[in-house]
Amino acid sequence: MTKAVRIHKPGSADELVYEDIALNAPGDGEVQLKQTAIGLNYIDVYHRTGLYPLAEYPAVIGMEGAGIVKAIGDNVEEFNIGDRVAYAGLPVGAYATERNIPAHRLIKMPDSIDDEHAAAMMLQGMTASYLLKRSYPVKKGDTILVHAAAGGVGLIICQWAKSLGATVIGTVGSKAKAELAAANGCDYPVIYTVENFTDRVREITNGEGVPVVYDSIGKDTFEGSLDCLRPLGMMVSYGNASGPVTAFDPGILAAKGSLYLTRPTLMTHTAKRSDLVDIASGLIDVVSSGAVKINIGQRYPLSQTKQAHIDLEARKTTGSTVLIPD
Repeated sequence: MTKAVRIHKPGSADELVYEDIALNAPGDGEVQLKQTAIGLNYIDVYHRTGLYPLAEYPAVIGMEGAGIVKAIGDNVEEFNIGDRVAYAGLPVGAYATERNIPAHRLIKMPDSIDDEHAAAMMLQGMTASYLLKRSYPVKKGDTILVHAAAGGVGLIICQWAKSLGATVIGTVGSKAKAELAAANGCDYPVIYTVENFTDRVREITNGEGVPVVYDSIGKDTFEGSLDCLRPLGMMVSYGNASGPVTAFDPGILAAKGSLYLTRPTLMTHTAKRSDLVDIASGLIDVVSSGAVKINIGQRYPLSQTKQAHIDLEARKTTGSTVLIPD
């Protein structure tokens, strides 16, 4: 038996139940991990609520963690018992003290990165990587807009983009979050509760607009984000913190300057083992070098995952959040 947080049906944070579950021996191509830290991400909320439906219930949710290889199934050659590893992505099942996972989803961790930071950086850091390197390749001299700049992905994007030579505009919800974003490479923190972010972006860019907007908020910021783009700009919608974007006429993209729109996912970008290793290696390099520092804003015992979800949805968190197995 192992301890895990499961949902028996989609719903509010009240559906998160901390309980004993049975854990089989690892199957073919799998390893069994003793988890030392677990990452909390907004996609976990989408799985919990049913916005992103799961195949069956009860289900252990969570998509990111770090730990030590405890047992190895058949046909696993890349890993050994005792290896320190981390992962992010499908299959779900991270909210547990121990779990089985396909070996091809794991990345070995260097000694320069401890377990908590490994668990806090993989999903958010690899997301930042594909956003900055693939969705729109940020280059020196670009001015970019990042929503939720004081969140886990936002802080990583701010630092990484700054290291690439970009100027970063970031939206935040409070003065404290503005100060945090500024300390992590955001040149122009915009408190959206005080200022109109679209007007501020136009002011900063002398009316030109930005070549790219990275938007994890969704419904509340979608139209304003489009108005921040210069002609031929790229709108990268990668989250729905305020709810999913409702149907719209794609002709609006033409009217606002022949804009591009993409809705990428980490799962697509890391579906192939070679792509996963490439993206993870780039992340490990920038973290190990100190160019990007992973900010762990909150830690909760795994048994208090319900409160962690409540705080995340209330936008009370900053940086990354980790769950620590009790």
